[in-house]
Amino acid sequence: MIFLFILSITLVTFIIMEGITWAMHKYVMHGFLWYLHEDHHKPNAHFFEKNDAFFLIFAIPSWLCIMIGLQDKTYWLAGIGFGIALYGLAYFLVHDVIIHQRFKWFSRSNNTYIKAIKWAHKMHHKHLGKEKSESFGLLFVAKKYWEKVLKDKSIRKQK
Repeated sequence: MIFLFILSITLVTFIIMEGITWAMHKYVMHGFLWYLHEDHHKPNAHFFEKNDAFFLIFAIPSWLCIMIGLQDKTYWLAGIGFGIALYGLAYFLVHDVIIHQRFKWFSRSNNTYIKAIKWAHKMHHKHLGKEKSESFGLLFVAKKYWEKVLKDKSIRKQK
């Protein structure tokens, strides 16, 4: 029974993390912590970026929630930590592996969802400055990006 409780808290936290990440990206990364995020918007040949520090900003609370939650048997807190960690894993796979190809594990995909995520992220990086950006989320893709990808696919099928 406790497993199902932790699992449900983990999944709810995972979903909520998309909104938290969107707000952090828009108001913190493109706001007062732009100096850490800026190098992510500029072409460079470095494997690591200052932007990678945001990993710690999310990993530390996740680790603390898991550790304290399991030690004190406050399982809802551990579930929150697991949800943050699960979202972090998804973020790494989608953002660093699939979109930016920092690791060449998946280089090509014809999947509509993946193409929509890539297009939305491309539109986010269209501007090199912190202003005028769009599409601050990661996993939930706005309708206009889905429509763009679906339109492109239907045009290719007609040819």
